[in-house]
Amino acid sequence: MTNTAPDSAQAESSAASTQASTAESSAKPSTPRGPKTPPAGGGPGLWRGFAFRTRLWAKRARIVGVRVARLVRTGMQRLWPGIRYLLREVQRKWRRSLQFRTVLTTLMLAIGSFAVVGAYLSNQIANNLFQERLAQAESETRYNVKQVQDTFDGAQVTDQSSVITLVYDTLNAVEGRGSVIQRRYVFEAMPEQTKPRNRWVESRASDQLTIGVIPPDLRKAVQDSGKDQYWASTQFPVGTEDRPGIAVGNKVTFNGTVYELYLIYDLNTAQKTLDEIQNVLLAGGALLVLMIGGVAWYVTRNVVSPVSHAAVVSEKLAAGQLQERMVVKGEDEVARLGASFNHMAASLQEQITQLAMLSQMQQRFVSDVSHELRTPLTTVRMAAEVLYDAREDFDPINKRSAELLYNQVERFQSLLADLLEISRFDAGAATLDAEPTDIVQLVAHVIEAVAPVAAEYGSAVTLNAPDGSVIVDMDDRRIDRILRNLILNALEHGEGRPVNVSVAASDTAVAVAVRDHGIGMTPAEAARVFDRFWRADPARARTTGGSGLGLSIAAEDTKLHDGWLQAWGSKGRGSNFRLTLPLRRDEPVTKSPLQLEPVNVGLPVTGSQRTVVVLDPPRSAETPARTPGGTETEDRA
Repeated sequence: MTNTAPDSAQAESSAASTQASTAESSAKPSTPRGPKTPPAGGGPGLWRGFAFRTRLWAKRARIVGVRVARLVRTGMQRLWPGIRYLLREVQRKWRRSLQFRTVLTTLMLAIGSFAVVGAYLSNQIANNLFQERLAQAESETRYNVKQVQDTFDGAQVTDQSSVITLVYDTLNAVEGRGSVIQRRYVFEAMPEQTKPRNRWVESRASDQLTIGVIPPDLRKAVQDSGKDQYWASTQFPVGTEDRPGIAVGNKVTFNGTVYELYLIYDLNTAQKTLDEIQNVLLAGGALLVLMIGGVAWYVTRNVVSPVSHAAVVSEKLAAGQLQERMVVKGEDEVARLGASFNHMAASLQEQITQLAMLSQMQQRFVSDVSHELRTPLTTVRMAAEVLYDAREDFDPINKRSAELLYNQVERFQSLLADLLEISRFDAGAATLDAEPTDIVQLVAHVIEAVAPVAAEYGSAVTLNAPDGSVIVDMDDRRIDRILRNLILNALEHGEGRPVNVSVAASDTAVAVAVRDHGIGMTPAEAARVFDRFWRADPARARTTGGSGLGLSIAAEDTKLHDGWLQAWGSKGRGSNFRLTLPLRRDEPVTKSPLQLEPVNVGLPVTGSQRTVVVLDPPRSAETPARTPGGTETEDRA
């Protein structure tokens, strides 16, 4: 009799401890299964087999890693061009489209605003749900702990089986199995206590739970306190998943032993509620962002479309289509803008039409007057030539008068010829008679032709040109007129200093630059030097008797050749005029072989060149005279 009860109690205690141990082991989180350590006493063959499998697994892992890295690298190489293209398109759209920029900015601001508001609302809702559940958990724990303590205090049991049954039944009642509200518990004897003979229950926990789910800080707070209640957030396993929960702890006493009692409340329902709220907020935010984007697109389209239409109409007006107008709808600000734009366009059309008519009348007047003056001017010139040829028979006064008459008639005839040429350009009647011509030979011919003028000014004219010929498709009469005008201008404004003429050619173009070292001109003057009848210094007398149309005609002749005629000047450093022509017709000029702004005195010329000095300044009596013709040729590599 005496041994039976203890034996049965020991068996029951052993079963209870086995059940607790099983519950504790099942509550531990599952870990990935790896190679097992060979048991002590295992043979060397077993260890070698394990080592072989380990090396095999490591090799396979390396192979898989290399393949994954290769796939990632290949995927990025294939996707990166598309990503770069997409980024370039977005950047281009951002720069060129006001509507795209406005809509994208609105969407970004809306997304940012909704993210901030959504995060705030989600945090507030989560906090409210948690606080509500926490208050409920603390209240229920306080009530249940009191019930457990009252049950333990009123128990009249002394044998082991009765004690175990009482503890289990009490804790199961606290767990609330079968009821609507369920909670889990962990019942653990406090450590460092003297174990009495009648303490037959060490620990007890709900399914899959162990004391390990209780945070250490919470256990320490409960152990160090008296009868105070503490709580902490935790996670506990349910099946194969971990759920969030609240652990509320307190102390109870039974049979002289102090126990830690923790009730764990499941927050999975609250978490699901929060997840649903967050999903609703996310879906609503996404839908609202799309609606805002659509509204922004519609509004900006209504505002930007008239502006875009105005830009298109402006381009057409600039292209000469003066009859183009905007479509005006409604009476709002955009409609008033369109009406004002149309009124401005009509006013511009009227003024441009009037100016065009005046210009046509002026051009017709100049053309008619020029043609009408040719006949009487021819008669006057014939009479002037007769008087000029017989001037030696006149007295000095009449002789001088005959010479002045002849010179002024020559100048008048030159001016009339320039006016006729300008009228042809204005009427679009100028034609180009282009033939392959050696431009180096033409430049040398022009320099020789202006030698008397150069001698009069006392300027040395030098030619820097490549060896051999440079054949250009050009109208030699017009190019001769351009070069003659440029060199005569350089002599007139060169103040007796040297004049450099340079020729250079590339695969597609040829350039001729005329550089003087005279008074020069400012950049503003260089920009207007090709205007008709324009003079930088109106007070300066014309010594060569020009008409003021020479550079304008030269610019028009250059346009006929699809070339460039550009000017550079600097006060006190002289000027440089550069003529650039295509070597062949229908080939656009993209780059000139000579630079516009000269370096030092001369101009850079690539390749072999020859220098021709057509005239030196007048020499003193001691200086030997030059060869007849005043030219000297020197070859230079």
